[in-house]
Amino acid sequence: MLHPVDPLILDESPPAAAAIAVINAPGLAEAACERSDDVRVFCDDIRDAQQVRRDLLVAHPSELGGVRLAWGHLPKSLAALDEHCCWIQGDTELTFLSGARIRHMNRSMNEVLGRHFTAVNASLGRAKCRVLRAWGPNGLENPWPKLRRRDEVGLVLAAHGDTFDGNRVDAGTRLLLEHLKPEGDTALDLGCGNGVIAATLAQAGLTTSAVDVSWAAVEATRATAEANGLKVAVSWADGLAGYADASFDVIATNPPFHQGIAKESEPTLAMFDDAARVLRPGGQLWCVFNSHLPWRRELVSRVGKTEVVAQNRHFTLTLTRL
Repeated sequence: MLHPVDPLILDESPPAAAAIAVINAPGLAEAACERSDDVRVFCDDIRDAQQVRRDLLVAHPSELGGVRLAWGHLPKSLAALDEHCCWIQGDTELTFLSGARIRHMNRSMNEVLGRHFTAVNASLGRAKCRVLRAWGPNGLENPWPKLRRRDEVGLVLAAHGDTFDGNRVDAGTRLLLEHLKPEGDTALDLGCGNGVIAATLAQAGLTTSAVDVSWAAVEATRATAEANGLKVAVSWADGLAGYADASFDVIATNPPFHQGIAKESEPTLAMFDDAARVLRPGGQLWCVFNSHLPWRRELVSRVGKTEVVAQNRHFTLTLTRL
């Protein structure tokens, strides 16, 4: 399905290119095939990747380098845009066309593009969307993933550009880690982000797995585990279909309530249903969320008895037992 900005990206593009990269814009994949015999598609969100022909998907975004033309949807995160620019470097005649709804754009996006390209300008607006054009690549080295030691958790944390909250510990996760007391032998970090929860569980001696729909989260969690000498089995997946029933003693999660820019509750509710299936009888589900969200009621309904372990003005931490 085309995003409203996709037709504008196509109109701003040449009729053909030797090689085209498509980043986080699954609706443009087939249009790219009409303009080039060399099309390389990468989507951070596995749900977007599943909309694309498998033969067009690259195994790793480093394979995007060297294209003549790149298309993309401008990400919410400036760090993600910076990394996207790094991926596509290689051809001196590269042009990068990236767009979004105007209300989601800001001048900082031009500045990020300006670090990687000698020229940047914007298209006229259409259908409440706009495209940023960037050309004349500078060939800057790719610094991603970025690692930083966080003394408050005693861990080195890794992040890619699109990793939630980068290599920091967000306030909700901090509340969870301050009170987390896992019981049992096996644990799952559901929606693993930069891997700080998974690393904490592994450090506590549990056999730990982690899963996320975001490639940036999965790769960051792998890098975090490696940086701290820990073993975590990480999966890039939508849901827990790959895990057996009653296979974990502990599940810990700081669930999302966004998919990209849009606020959505269905992915989180599906996570709760999945957690109920893979949690062992008597197992623990630790969940932290924004206090205004009705997740405690949903946890009681979908999983089991739920108590509030800690709460502040912004976040609530609950413990649910199956």
